[in-house]
Parts: sequence; C-alpha cells; structure tokens
Amino acid sequence: MTLTAQQQKDLLKRGFSRRSFAQLATLVAAGSTLPFYNEPAMAQLSKVDNMPPDAVIINANENPLGPCPEALEAVHKIAANGGRYLYGETDKVVSLLAQQEGLKENYIRIYPGSSAPLHQAVIGFCSPTKPFVAADPGYEAGGRAADFIGAKTSWVPLRKDFSHDVKAMAAVPNAGLIYICNPNNPTGTMTSRADIEWLVANKPKGSVVMIDEAYTHIAPNAFFNSDLVAADKDVIILRTFSKIYGMAGLRAGAIFGRPDLIAKQGGWSAGMLPITGMAAASASLQVKTLIPERRKIMGNVREDVFSYLEKNKFTYVPSVSNCFMVDVKRPGNEVVLAMRKEKIYIGRVWKAWPTYVRVTIGTQDEMNKFKTAFSKVMNA
Repeated sequence: MTLTAQQQKDLLKRGFSRRSFAQLATLVAAGSTLPFYNEPAMAQLSKVDNMPPDAVIINANENPLGPCPEALEAVHKIAANGGRYLYGETDKVVSLLAQQEGLKENYIRIYPGSSAPLHQAVIGFCSPTKPFVAADPGYEAGGRAADFIGAKTSWVPLRKDFSHDVKAMAAVPNAGLIYICNPNNPTGTMTSRADIEWLVANKPKGSVVMIDEAYTHIAPNAFFNSDLVAADKDVIILRTFSKIYGMAGLRAGAIFGRPDLIAKQGGWSAGMLPITGMAAASASLQVKTLIPERRKIMGNVREDVFSYLEKNKFTYVPSVSNCFMVDVKRPGNEVVLAMRKEKIYIGRVWKAWPTYVRVTIGTQDEMNKFKTAFSKVMNA
C-alpha cells in the first residue's frame, strides 16, 4: 500500500525519515495482522495455555458476568444475518453514544474494542521526535506501538497516592501523545478531574491527551470527560464494552474526539465491524440499570477481598476498579506460578513493581477460592 501525499508530509513533519515510509506503508496494509494491533493480541501477556476446566481465571481483567441478557438476545437475533455487512448496526451505536455523551456524531468513531485505536493514535501522533508518555506501572500496549514505529516511550512513575503525575508527564518535551488510563490499569486507582484539566491546559503545544475510560464505569463516584471533547480540546477518549458490559470477546469500543483528531488517528486502519458486537453494544447502552447494578456487585466483591487482605495484613493498592495490586514481598512471578498449582490464575507482574501481582475481581465464589489459595501460598 502506498502512503498518501498528506500522510508522507505529516510523517516528515513529525520526524520520520523517508526510509520509514516503506515500513509504515506495510503497517497500514497489514492492519490486524500486526503483533500489537488489537486487544486480543495485547492479551497474549495474560494468555495461559492448558488451564484445567475448573480453574479460577482472574488474570485478564475480564468481567465474569458476561454480556447482559438483552445483549445476548440481540446477538442471537442478528446472527442469522451474519452474511450481510449491515453497516446500520454501527450507526446505531454512534447515535446512542452521541445522545448519551452530548456529542455530535462526527465526534465518535466505533472500533472493535479500544486497544486498536490506542495503537493507531500512537502511530498518528508520535514519532522518533515526538514521544509517547504513559504512567509506570500502566497499560503497556501504547508502548509496544511506539517501539514498532521507533518512537520513545517516557514511562512516568505514579505519585505516592497512585495517581498519574500529570506535572511530570506535561514536562516531557515535545510529547506526541500523553496517555491517562483512569482508573489506571493495573493499579485500579483514579486521577482527579482537576489534574486532568490541568494537564489538558498545560501539556506541550501540539500534543494530544488520550484518556482511557475502559474502567471508569466500575468506579464509584466516577467522572467522565466527554465534555472536554465537546469543548474541542486536544483530547481523545477511549471507551470499550469489554469491562462493565462484559463483552471482551464480542469486540466493541469507541473513541471520542474532534473530527480532525479522529481523521489523523483513524487514517491508519479500515475494516468492517462485527454485527454481533454492534447489536450487543446497542442493546447494552439501552439498559439503564446495567451500570449501577454491576458497579455495586463488583464493588461488594472488591471490598470483601480488601477486608480479607487487611485482616491478614497484606499490603495492597486501594483500587476502585475490577483489579488490584497486592505486594507479595518476593518476586511476583513466584507467587503467580504457585497460585497456578492451586488452579488460581492471577495476573502478571510489572517491571516497575516486581513484588506486586495484579488480581482481577471475579465472582464472590471465585474470590473465595482465591483467598483460600492465596493464604496457603503466602504462608508456605
């Protein structure tokens, strides 16, 4: 595939050499075959082969509740029409999101999940002279995309309260894309609205702030940032149906942003969206009780686990999401492997915090089994 004249001009302006054009043209043509392109590819970090059928799987921040009944019914009904593209199903999702978020429809683009647009935003806004900026520890997908195109990643340690250090992030010179996952993955901790507003107002000129709201629906007293997009700020918001809506395997997500930002970010992909995912997304958005009910269920299980950790004097990060980090006081991978022997599959370890492991909030029964196994492993 040949890059357009406008793409070539933009790449030269951002510090790419003409020698990079062939690789980037291949990138555009390769699409979803790239190793970092989509969310399932990134999930390979959490992939474990040959799990026993009775395993407790709390390693990938999945929602064990799965799709709501209304979404399942919508999938069942539309599957018979799987031989047709039915682009109108995607239009329905756009319309519903526009109504609910107070945005114009051309400020919204639908994707199969939210990791693909994260990768494409790195390609669209970063370069060898315009770094990608993210929290440490944080979601690694953007850094992988930056590595692929030869852009530097500036990993900025979290503050002592586990929020994003927005002042340190804004201090990175000539940043291309500044990534805020809120609540953060893997810590499950929030960064305040005041901090986000400060970052948007004080970021390097020409940079874009990307706010990943994958987990925001789960947090009590959560706030969203669609109004910053409506106000035409240099902001792109990521949304996914994988978490609160339980649709990780059905693939649906979206970005919100000014049309010019969407065009710059979205020029690096194309493709049809699954009509099953679109139908499930539309149905889920119309269930008014879904989010508060699931937030309460997840919150109750999370607080029960935290009570257990406190009672047994384990150090953990006070998450408001569907995952948390716990300090095991030794190399985290040792505990990950020991838990697998108990048929409990927990999450991975981040280089920045080598003695912490990430644990996903499962069902109450799953977390009861986790507590039993964790006590056994930690007391061994």
